[in-house]
Amino acid sequence: MNTKTNVPDQRIRVMFVMTSMPVGGAETLLVNLVRGLDSNRFAPEIVCLKDPGPLGEMLADEMPIHSNLLSSKYDLRILPRLYRLLRTRKIDAIVTVGAGDKMFWGRLAARLSGVPVVISALHSTGWPDSVGRLNRLLTPWTDAFIGVADAHAEHLSEWERFPREKVHTIYNGIDTTCFAPGDGTEKRCELNIPLDAPVLGILAALRPEKNHELFLAGAAQIHQQLPDSHFVLVGDGPRGPELEQLAEKLGIAQVTHFLGSRSDVPELLRVLDVMALTSHNEASPVSILEALSSGVAVVASEVGSVPETVLPGITGQLFPAGDLSRFVSHSLELLQDSSLRTKMGIEGRKRVSQQWSLEAMVEGYETLIQRLLTQKSRKPRPVSYNLPASTITPHKT
Repeated sequence: MNTKTNVPDQRIRVMFVMTSMPVGGAETLLVNLVRGLDSNRFAPEIVCLKDPGPLGEMLADEMPIHSNLLSSKYDLRILPRLYRLLRTRKIDAIVTVGAGDKMFWGRLAARLSGVPVVISALHSTGWPDSVGRLNRLLTPWTDAFIGVADAHAEHLSEWERFPREKVHTIYNGIDTTCFAPGDGTEKRCELNIPLDAPVLGILAALRPEKNHELFLAGAAQIHQQLPDSHFVLVGDGPRGPELEQLAEKLGIAQVTHFLGSRSDVPELLRVLDVMALTSHNEASPVSILEALSSGVAVVASEVGSVPETVLPGITGQLFPAGDLSRFVSHSLELLQDSSLRTKMGIEGRKRVSQQWSLEAMVEGYETLIQRLLTQKSRKPRPVSYNLPASTITPHKT
């Protein structure tokens, strides 16, 4: 209720459900999305089943953030907690972000509490976003599944077996004003990287599917041919100590910079001559869009929807996933040819501005949510199941 005018708030209340919000691609996308929604039409909230993480804590001053609803994998109290929260907040639409527990509990609680619109947004073509049997059982209760690229949407239909009419493509979008070409001199000095050193970087959480071992093995070979080269790893995760030990073993620790999670990614991208992505699986990686928007050429494994953004010879180069020799040869080619990588960077930024802008992504979500809600308003509202009061555990959010 608006206390100044005493007029009810008619905005669409949208609840986004995550596990947590560390600094990562999908989490950063969500931050940009909720900030970009038209505040006159939409009132976003976020549920983090576990801790809010640094990005959740950052957003807490801007919108309601609910956290710590799930104490362990088998904590069944999550259902009455989510049910109670959705009913109390009078949610109009729920969007689960990613697969796993959040996708299952979020949609089940939405169904039981009578939330009119239920959407699942997915960001990968394999672990950690592979969809299990229990989540597929809830397909009839889901109004839409969102893929982040054309090939990803095809994957959701063909491999995850979601009804084609329920699958929608909303391209990942980034702020092209923030991610723009610029001078990386100051940041290089801060990182103790010589101004004339060739720099290869990777932006990815330190998780197994990102295959940082390939990046480091390639870095060791590149350093043998370019002794003044440096390597930058941006991202955090459980494998950090193990990967740092590997850099030591490969003899490149002195020129390898493990930076962890950072809030200055746009500035760090300006340090790089080439950005790499060595993942076993991806959908449409945000880091590639950020790099291309910043005018940085990309060398990436040919997985998921990556070929939609990394066009060989145009915006970067592709190599078969796990192919060390091709990764090294493509990286060396670009690191040694400044005119080629500059040309690729210019073309990459142009293409991102045309198709992968933040404005287009936000508009896609707004349009889909509004359309589904309008369709539901012409039908009876979904049944709300009243759970026994004894099963609803009060939970501080």
